[in-house]
Amino acid sequence: MGLQQNIQKDPVSRLALREPVTISSSETLRTAIERMREAKLGCAIAVGDDHKPLGVLTESKLTQLLAEHGSQVVDETVASHMTEPCPCVQLTDPIACVLEAMQLKNTRFMCVVDSEGRLVGLTGQKGLIEFVADHFPGQVMVQRVGGNPYPAEREGA
Repeated sequence: MGLQQNIQKDPVSRLALREPVTISSSETLRTAIERMREAKLGCAIAVGDDHKPLGVLTESKLTQLLAEHGSQVVDETVASHMTEPCPCVQLTDPIACVLEAMQLKNTRFMCVVDSEGRLVGLTGQKGLIEFVADHFPGQVMVQRVGGNPYPAEREGA
């Protein structure tokens, strides 16, 4: 099958999923920022006790908040600034749903949930690019999710 057919038929579970940064909506933006930095991830997902996504806090939202309100905003709660509802797709949805949802919701990240609606991972631009790259391994090189972008030793003279 070709790339277009695979995108239409293959489930989201075939994409590389990242471990999401999860946070309680009652925690502060400061805590969310610290966890995002540790994980080197551009978003944090607010989840309930049932591990179902409630909302998302992104780098772009944080940048906007800091520009509008200054640094004191980091001591406010995630609940007061998260975007709701959280953009989600199910593991069994076709990959095309990820593309469509990302375009409609203008987002880089998508929460992946199981059949019960519980968060199991994140996908988005990087997962989609890796999927495409796997179809053209001789023509496309991609830094894999979780890979080290820096060489272990210096190259050259």
